[in-house]
Amino acid sequence: MRKNIVAGNWKMNTTVPEGVKLAQEVNEAVAAQAALKCDVIVGVPFTHLTAVKAVLTHVALAAENCADHKSGAYTGEVSAPMVASTGAQYVILGHSERRGYYAETIAMLKDKVDLALAEGLKVIFCCGESLDERKQNIHFGVIKDEIEGSLFHLSAEQMANVVIAYEPIWAIGTGETATAEQAQEIHAFIRGLLAEKYGEQVADDTTILYGGSCKPSNAAELFAKPDIDGGLIGGASLKAADFMGIVTAF
Repeated sequence: MRKNIVAGNWKMNTTVPEGVKLAQEVNEAVAAQAALKCDVIVGVPFTHLTAVKAVLTHVALAAENCADHKSGAYTGEVSAPMVASTGAQYVILGHSERRGYYAETIAMLKDKVDLALAEGLKVIFCCGESLDERKQNIHFGVIKDEIEGSLFHLSAEQMANVVIAYEPIWAIGTGETATAEQAQEIHAFIRGLLAEKYGEQVADDTTILYGGSCKPSNAAELFAKPDIDGGLIGGASLKAADFMGIVTAF
């Protein structure tokens, strides 16, 4: 049975002391909830991983990226083994900002997925379309290509360690949000792709998150949809109260 998950993605925000304080606030808030109906993850900058891990008892830890090489002369990069050595359990891969600003390709992300899984990390794999791609009505094809190209070489057993996050790029950091119906349509499409490739059981067991300006005011409506299993949260994850407003929407 698939998990409900709410994952924060802090992006390039907070100093290490600020991040530790925020992580402590989230951890305490989660610990105080008697019967949470979702798992909670915080995705933090590389510099924060070890310090934040030390204060988490009820929340899982994710890195925001990893390199497409295991080791070597790649100055400034952080490998999957390095991420795993901090105690992080997850890594976010394929975020639209990584694809857009740093030219990460489908082939590169395939390598990153393989390296992360080989180190025992679980992958939160992002996919989604731009506003232009949606206007051209090619968004289904874009998402299909991203998922098939970077994930569909995996076995069914490996897919058990992959969470998919649908992020309409036009609704990230813009204040725009896909309607619950629009989001559900894409989530159902993604689950259908998984069913065609791996069968109904794998498709039904795979957690698919929504990642486009989800906030306390719209989380409950989104999470009520049958194929939306939680959220990958950007800006609202930087304040513990806002983040917990989404967590408790379940």
